[in-house]
Amino acid sequence: MSKTISPERFAARNAAFLPEHFYNIKADLPACPPPPLHPGTKAPLRPSDLEAVFSRGFIAQEITRERFIPIPKEVREKLAVYRPTPLIYASGLRRALDTPAHVFYKYEGVGPVGSHKSNTALMQAYLAAAEGVETLVTETGAGQWGSALAQAGSLFGVDVRVFMVRSSFRQKPGRRTVMEMFGAKVEESPGPSTNFGRALYEKDPDHPGSLGIAISEAIEVAVGGKNSKYALGSVLDAVLMHQTVIGLEAAAQLSAAGAEPDVVIGCVGGGSNFGGLAFPFVRGSLAGERKTRYVAVEPEACPSLTRGDLRYDNGDTAGLTPLLFMHTLGRDFVPAPIHAGGLRYHGMAPLVSHLVGQGMVESRSVPQAEAFDAGTLFFKTEGILPAPESAHAVAAAITEAAEARASGQERVILFNLSGHGFLDLAAYAKNGRNSSS
Repeated sequence: MSKTISPERFAARNAAFLPEHFYNIKADLPACPPPPLHPGTKAPLRPSDLEAVFSRGFIAQEITRERFIPIPKEVREKLAVYRPTPLIYASGLRRALDTPAHVFYKYEGVGPVGSHKSNTALMQAYLAAAEGVETLVTETGAGQWGSALAQAGSLFGVDVRVFMVRSSFRQKPGRRTVMEMFGAKVEESPGPSTNFGRALYEKDPDHPGSLGIAISEAIEVAVGGKNSKYALGSVLDAVLMHQTVIGLEAAAQLSAAGAEPDVVIGCVGGGSNFGGLAFPFVRGSLAGERKTRYVAVEPEACPSLTRGDLRYDNGDTAGLTPLLFMHTLGRDFVPAPIHAGGLRYHGMAPLVSHLVGQGMVESRSVPQAEAFDAGTLFFKTEGILPAPESAHAVAAAITEAAEARASGQERVILFNLSGHGFLDLAAYAKNGRNSSS
């Protein structure tokens, strides 16, 4: 006898862990970071100052102090296509490391374009479409964010234009293809189509670029275009808030498994996937309900947290963006063309910087070779190839597991595998020291 399949019942069960709200950590901080400043007047930024750049709906979410922000029905339906993402017990890695530690990872690589970036891309595209915005302009490093916004724009009827950092544009043609398949226009940055990019391009057509430069080009086009706005994939408060679906799901999934994390780990470039996983747990730490450690892992080649200054700086190279109080290497810093292109940013999210400054979050840097070795080991033991960015978090998790083995103490480790690396095979072949072992 055949059974009737109910898509509604299946969807309801699948969405049991999917939050109905985003979590805004600013509601629970004893003190928030110093406010953004106008790049011209240096006065505290007013919401109206941002209207030339962002959609009004996004601005409202950026400045709110409400604890929980409802996820619109249209966005939640799109999230439910791939969320909740799986929380996986890394049993293969645990055996290989011979550790008493229990390692869990939240796998965001099952998203539409293989990373966590869709969580905020869908929300930003929805807000823009609701206001009649025709084009969203953005930058991308490794290509995950550009791909996510391209897909979200196609779902909500908004055109997307992407300035892709040149080193990644040439290293990762697959990401460019993904964006173009969704209808986005993709350009190398720096390039000749903007005033700021042209000056750098004419001096050096092979300039490796940086996220700061690409942001400057994107904002120049967004502000000067007709019915266009800018979209950002990390750093800002609202972006990190959109990503808290990761941590809210993980907290519910761990609770169902009877586990509580001793350490929460995420790689950081601008801070979105780390904040998205960690902030819902940090809420408990702020309330004195848990003693969890939080570790933000960055590349040694772009160490904004471990070697940068905590001060006001522009988020872009040209100085068009507001001045943010954050850890920074300086807006003119151009990192080496490491393959973890999503982490090649001179600054850090003000909220992550604030928590590091308050001693609530630890910062750690990892050399690129160690990250690729960790990614290779994870692939061999767990069957998932991490993106080079995510491999930095894997490396830190391996270090934590090794310390547990040395001490003989059991601990629960949770990290965010923020994206897969199946479009990064060439990088593993070039950089992985143990890829053939």
